[in-house]
Amino acid sequence: MPDALDVFVALRGGVDGRSRAWDFVRRFADEWMGRPLQSEDGYTTAELDATEAELGFELPTTLREGYALFGRRNDLTRQQDPLVTPVGLYVDEGFGGVLVFRRENQDCASWGIPLDEIGQEDPPVVVESHEGWLPFLGRMSVAWVELVLSESLFGPGRVYDACELPNELLPSLQAHYARVDLPAHPMWASADDSPLHWYAAPGRLLRRDGLLDQCWIHARGRTAADLEMIRADLPGPWVG
Repeated sequence: MPDALDVFVALRGGVDGRSRAWDFVRRFADEWMGRPLQSEDGYTTAELDATEAELGFELPTTLREGYALFGRRNDLTRQQDPLVTPVGLYVDEGFGGVLVFRRENQDCASWGIPLDEIGQEDPPVVVESHEGWLPFLGRMSVAWVELVLSESLFGPGRVYDACELPNELLPSLQAHYARVDLPAHPMWASADDSPLHWYAAPGRLLRRDGLLDQCWIHARGRTAADLEMIRADLPGPWVG
């Protein structure tokens, strides 16, 4: 199999705007998920216009463009904590009003855009936790990339495993994997599981939940051999 997108290299320097986010998602869909983005993978102008009419305000440009580009691609958006469909977008009255675009699979958390920021082209995103609404990521374009990475970890047929990594293996993580240039962001479940950091190497992707002695690692290989390499690099108690 030819070399594919290295997530660390592709995101070096961070996501500095919408075009960088869309370029990354296009490559990731093609080279990691095995199918390039196609026109039918997004919602139509008419569908998004109807949503705006129902809500009574325009969607932020970056939110609307993501829906139009890949909002129907369930493998990228709806495996664990799904993206809400346009007709399902709604305003939560908490935090002064939040437009919710994503929900945890058992309705334990939500992600959204504060209404007082809704007029921005690329607004900040908040997440609802047991402690209320918290800042999540500073721009919607970065939140789209995080959503795609997180959702790509899971789902039928994924080359995925997880383990509670003991502290003594953290040097191995840092030796074999480069920290991806995404800002640290909270895990909705608890402060102990926060922050989330991403790591990568060619063909390999890891999410580290928390900084305590026993942090959780979620690992995804592009191939089965890539996943075996992760297990060999980090010989922890893998659940798979």
